[in-house]
Amino acid sequence: MVGDITKPDRTPLLPLRHAQGDFFVCDIFDAAPKGDMASMAHPIFTLSTKPDTKKRRYVAADGKSYVEIRPNMIGLATVHDRDVLIYCISQVMAALNDGKQVHRTLRFKAYDLLVATNRPVAGTGYTGLKAALERLQGTQVETNITTGGVEQIDGFSLIDRYRIVRETRDGRMLDLEVTLSDWVFNAIAGDDVLTLNRRYFQLRKPLERRLYELARKQCGTQPEWKCGLDKLKDRTGSTSSDKEFRRLVRAICKADEEHNHMPDYGFRLDADILTVTPKQEFLDHYAPKPKQDQLTGGYILPLSPDTLDRAREVAPTWDVNVLAREWRSYAAKRKEPPKNPDAAFLGFCKSWYKRRGRA
Repeated sequence: MVGDITKPDRTPLLPLRHAQGDFFVCDIFDAAPKGDMASMAHPIFTLSTKPDTKKRRYVAADGKSYVEIRPNMIGLATVHDRDVLIYCISQVMAALNDGKQVHRTLRFKAYDLLVATNRPVAGTGYTGLKAALERLQGTQVETNITTGGVEQIDGFSLIDRYRIVRETRDGRMLDLEVTLSDWVFNAIAGDDVLTLNRRYFQLRKPLERRLYELARKQCGTQPEWKCGLDKLKDRTGSTSSDKEFRRLVRAICKADEEHNHMPDYGFRLDADILTVTPKQEFLDHYAPKPKQDQLTGGYILPLSPDTLDRAREVAPTWDVNVLAREWRSYAAKRKEPPKNPDAAFLGFCKSWYKRRGRA
């Protein structure tokens, strides 16, 4: 079973086991969690909490792109195993942003990964991490999905290899080396990644994590994203019956209404259609509305110098500053400010010149 019915006296989130800022990760402090978009859009990881040894194949709507996942004898990599990849991708992206040289092989302390992904740091945390590494290395993927502008039509593991560099006398791993597959590293090189909310690591149920991944990839900052349960079941990779899957999704929606525990997005199920909408705190961070001028009420919408030069070309003889004032006044009357001010302004200038001609 993918998940249990949420008990009314227990929050759907796992407890936050480690205070923020109490660790140092791969020489980069507090790297933002990031996931690759290909595995967010496709059900690479199993939702099962028991060994899943069934081979799976998913074909995209265009009938061309496909993903085939083959387990080894210990089973497919799970949604929770994905924490290891998220951690590694986060470290590489943070290093790139700092202008550092990166490599497919990462070396880090197991403790740092456990803390960063909100896992226990007792013995169970280390044994669980070792099992996750085994499943990630053992799960074989064949796909022609493009990552980072490179199409690979071959088979590969999610991680090429792992090595426990050092263990204490009681067998607890200390240092790890993980070599990412070309597929994952190509996604990083092509910036085909998205930032995840840290509360992702507090989600208890595999299906909750999978729904968040889909929402982050498919909805983004759009007003909403809708998906029928039949298609949603395929996209999550759930092997539950239709009836059970409906119950699980409905339980998650109800729990979020009561506890507001799902990060970034709200989920509502009506007539077997799941509607996903960004929560306000998410929009405030990723798509903040521009400030408005107190006197005119117009949006304060900065325009790049290149855009102003282009405006002079599409509306010759017109004073670009006059056009900018007219456009900002026009934009202030709209319900929502433009998502791309530069493109919106150029479109306005073209329309203005077409109607009025030369000044």
